[in-house]
Amino acid sequence: MKSQLAIVIPAFNEASNIKPLCTRISEVMQRVQYNYIILFVNDGSTDHTLHELKTLREKDNRIHYLSLSRNFGHQSALKAGLDSVEADIYISLDADLQHPPELIPQLLQGWEEGYDVVYTVREDPPNISRFKKKTSTFFYNIMNSLSDIELDQGSADFRLMSANVVAAFRKFKEKDLFIRGLVKWVGFKQKSITYTANERYSGHSKYTFERMARFALQGITSFSTKPLYVATYLGFTFSMLSVLYVPYAIYAFLFGKVISGWTSLIVTVAFFGGLQLMILGIIGIYLGKLFMQSKHRPLYIIQSSTLS
Repeated sequence: MKSQLAIVIPAFNEASNIKPLCTRISEVMQRVQYNYIILFVNDGSTDHTLHELKTLREKDNRIHYLSLSRNFGHQSALKAGLDSVEADIYISLDADLQHPPELIPQLLQGWEEGYDVVYTVREDPPNISRFKKKTSTFFYNIMNSLSDIELDQGSADFRLMSANVVAAFRKFKEKDLFIRGLVKWVGFKQKSITYTANERYSGHSKYTFERMARFALQGITSFSTKPLYVATYLGFTFSMLSVLYVPYAIYAFLFGKVISGWTSLIVTVAFFGGLQLMILGIIGIYLGKLFMQSKHRPLYIIQSSTLS
């Protein structure tokens, strides 16, 4: 009996990419011996993504879709897809064709070798901007140093997972999802393969610098309390350094030396004020996470679906 494969693809305003992506997946799947479905998760798109999915569904019953009631974000949309379909193997990838479907046979080969997770590691193309390359490296370095997991440089949400891994993944109910970290955290037998990222087929990236920075902060605070310890250590260190002013103040008092200098005073006040605000901000992020999690709101709401 052939194993059942579910290919899960979150899509937000990707109308022009849906059809070529399905074509390439279909061509690839002709070379492997698996039953499969393609499940798109329409993440509150405002273009013709849903219409395109309905059209493709009429032509091929292996294409399914979930349509969420609004835009819940890439990670929630991906979880919605993984939660909603039963299969032996799951492969997730993005809809912009930067994740090459031609890599699917290699992912399946890893599963046949006994791996529960086969994840991909992106090798940047030569024409990538220096800024993007530096910020990506910086993110992974900070993530690995401040969190309790170890992510490979360039790891992405293009991966294969076995049914056992997805069953464990479905138990997570946390608000701020960082799936590449969660998949690493659950363990199981894992393997990586490298690939060179393609250019986006059409449209523009949904990940602005602000969203990427927020995503990085979300990932760090989802897997560690180390930033709180860093804040504590900073406060302790500068408190100890401030003690060095005491001998100088005593000397000035005894020998009539006037402690003067508005500039040094203002700089010191501004520095420690900024440090305090930073520490309060770190604490606030964790408190905010607790507040949002305590509401127990669903991570997504499905408006319509072709799955029975």
